[in-house]
Amino acid sequence: MKNTETAHTKGYDAGKKVSGIKRHLAVDTEGIPHAVHITAANVTDRAGALAMVEKHKENLAEVENMLVDGGYTGEPFRTAVNDLIGATVEVAKRNELHTFKVIPKRWVVERSLSWLEKCRRLWKNCERLVASSLAMVQLAFIRILLKRF
Repeated sequence: MKNTETAHTKGYDAGKKVSGIKRHLAVDTEGIPHAVHITAANVTDRAGALAMVEKHKENLAEVENMLVDGGYTGEPFRTAVNDLIGATVEVAKRNELHTFKVIPKRWVVERSLSWLEKCRRLWKNCERLVASSLAMVQLAFIRILLKRF
């Protein structure tokens, strides 16, 4: 997520060539968030996800299988998640062909992220503190869930 100039927490993600923050989400099959964690963009996806799992162990205690994308491959990540919450890790890889194809289950997190994109304040990170960014994401999810139910 790109930062504005007022944001203090910044990092540079060389892979995506973006200066800003990363939002790490753990959602269930309905897209309801159980853990949200925000880091600077220079933190790797695996390190950010492990920090999220460690911080929200209680909320994720009943998770048996964690479905992740290709950025989370690797045995160290798999064993760390298993040690932290006892869950197995399943990687949903993209289609190696360069054609669009909906991959089963992978769209669940993408749907949750698109719900957040509908909140105008979250298009860019304009918060000075990471805690404020986290609060805005949580408020956006509360608003989304109140509309749904």
